[in-house]
This record gives sequence, C-alpha cells and structure tokens, in this order.
Amino acid sequence: MARFSTRCFYLLGATSLLLASCSEKQDATPSIASIAVNTAEFQILEDAAVRGGVVPLLSNKNPNDPSGNFTVFAPNNAAFARLGLNSAADLNSLQKEFLTNTLYYHVANGNLPGTELTAGSTSPSALTSASDMPVSRRIVVRADGTRYVNGSRIVATDVPAANGTVHVVDKVLLATGTDIVQSAIALSQAKVFVQPELTFLVEAVLYAELDGALSATPGGPQLTVFAPTDQAFRELGTLLNVPLLVPADIRKLPKATVQAVLLNHVVAGSLFTPELPENAAVKALGGGSLRLGPFATGTLTVQGAGNAAPAGMVIPDVQCINGIVHVINRVLLP
Repeated sequence: MARFSTRCFYLLGATSLLLASCSEKQDATPSIASIAVNTAEFQILEDAAVRGGVVPLLSNKNPNDPSGNFTVFAPNNAAFARLGLNSAADLNSLQKEFLTNTLYYHVANGNLPGTELTAGSTSPSALTSASDMPVSRRIVVRADGTRYVNGSRIVATDVPAANGTVHVVDKVLLATGTDIVQSAIALSQAKVFVQPELTFLVEAVLYAELDGALSATPGGPQLTVFAPTDQAFRELGTLLNVPLLVPADIRKLPKATVQAVLLNHVVAGSLFTPELPENAAVKALGGGSLRLGPFATGTLTVQGAGNAAPAGMVIPDVQCINGIVHVINRVLLP
C-alpha cells in the first residue's frame, strides 16, 4: 500500500522469518518457526509466509538483537478467515509485496512479554513507513479487561520459543505505512488486492477536492475514516436513481453533495474498533451524527442519519500514518 522497506531491517536475519525446516519438529524448545509449522491453528499463517517469500526466518536466534529474540503477534486461522482467506489458494487474491509487508507488521525485534502489553503502550514493528520509520502498534484494554493490539484481540500470550515469544491474535494486523489518501489509491490501483477496490471513493475524494484534508501533514490531525466499497457506491446509485457504473459517474452528482456525503464518513481522532464508543452517537466532520452499534466479534456497525440500515465493517482497523480506516459496505448518508 505504500513504499515499504524491503531491507532485512533489524528483524530479518540472513536466514530467518516465519517457517523453518521440518527437522525442527523434534526440538525440545521449538523455535517460533517450528511453532508455526507444527500448530494446526497457524496453517494459513504458514501458507502466507510461503507465498510472501519470507519462509527462511525466525528459525534461528535474531542476530541483530542482543537477546537474540523476536516477538510475533501470530494470527490464527480464524483471523485470516475474517478476510476470506481460508486456504493457500485464497492468498493469491493479495499482492505478494503487500502480503510480505503485512507479515513484517506482525513481528518485532527483541522479546516483548505479555506483562508489557499494557493499555496505551506501543511497540515498533518491522514494517516501515514511507519515511523509513518503524510503524508501531498500540495496546488497547477495554473495560472488561480484554486486551487488543490495534483492533485485534490478544487470545493467548507468552507462548515460549527458543528464539522469542509468540502472542496469538484473532485478526490480521493491517497497516499501510502511508496516509489515508495514498492508502486508498493503492487499493484502487490493485496494489493490495489483485482486484482493485475503493475506486469510487478515490474518484469521489478527488472530485470533492478533499484529498488535501485527508492527507498527512506535519502536526496535522488524526482521523478515523469509514471507507465505502465500490459495491456500496453502486448501490447508492440505485438508491438515487443515478447509475454509478464506473468511478467517473460520481461526477454526475453535485460536487457539494459529494463533499457533504464524504465528510459524513470522517470522525476526529485515530480510533481502532475497540476504542470506538459502542451504542453511541459520534459527530462526523461534516456536522452530522453517526450511530455506532454494539461492539461484537471485533467490529461495530455504523449508520448515518439518512440510512435505513447500518453499514457493516468489511475490513476494520487499517492503520495509516494519519489515522485509521474501516472499510464498510454502505455509503453513510447525512
């Protein structure tokens, strides 16, 4: 989604990331790679590492860390299933570079024990931004005590390995390393999924001249954006009796109308799903009100004042350098 570092970085040794040879299956204290290979609930993670070209890692000690350790937030099979990735073949829907860098975002240098996963704490990952800075993740703790890294629930901590620690999460961690606009453009240009997405949204943002407001600027605001899919815009066209068959059709609508609708999708602050106020109203930048539903299975519904039904989150919790994007399946009407 943006330019990601392909250097070995501090976490990549000459011969190690998420899988190792089967000979390690007999290790008394298995490496992180062996845990992935030998644990059924990490089958898709193993397949992802193969397709992402990062097979030879985390089987050895980390040569670039004094402790020799790594920490991995490991998505289980259910985490990948949330993205429709249930098999090795399904991973072909993702561009290889994006998949590789998504894996990097799950790995950290050194040993990060569960006791340090405290509310508000952050940790740098192996993923770097366009300015070559490590992209961090943050820990969120809800009132009931459940812990999340970004929007992914931590379902197990401190799985020991010979070369570090594994924490298990229930959603794949997603980050772009660039701002909201460039992230959407990357999706629209098929740099994330093999099939383009958010093409109507990108056209709408450019037409409404809101790309500057949604781009990162030094000291600029952090935002939460609910990003409608292409299908959501097509359904809007049916509702308005204005066929929206291709992105350029957005320009059939009055610019002021498109501006008002888009601003109804933006909320101040950088909020992952477990941080959004459930069963509550939040104010959109356009001045309207959005109604958030209950927090369930890691997502919330969101509904505009002009919507007959709420939108569901298709891909929640995408971290950008100037905020969070939640991809939704309905356009939010003021």
